[in-house]
Amino acid sequence: QVQLVESGGGLVQPGGSLRLSCAASGFTFSNSAMYWYRQAPGKERELVAGISSVGGNTNYADSVKGRFTISRDNAKNTVYLQMNTLKPEDTAVYYCNARVSRWFWGQGTQVTVSS
Repeated sequence: QVQLVESGGGLVQPGGSLRLSCAASGFTFSNSAMYWYRQAPGKERELVAGISSVGGNTNYADSVKGRFTISRDNAKNTVYLQMNTLKPEDTAVYYCNARVSRWFWGQGTQVTVSS
């Protein structure tokens, strides 16, 4: 079965950095585009970034452009989200998303940006 396991979240000060990882299994990772979403308290889940199956194409929400970088390692079945210059408004639970037979989600990892 499809499994997505996120890691790397935590508490960081404004201006700091974090790197999220999502380990995928149960499907042909190298054939699938992958996405990161986030959901802040009281808000809808929003798309943060996406990457094509071989990594040649990426897209970002306007709010994170220039600060976040999505990447993938198909040999490790893992997608990453490098987050730099973090702001308090980046505080959210971050989810990995795969769209195979249906949409699959990981359990999420909490990112808190606070001084």
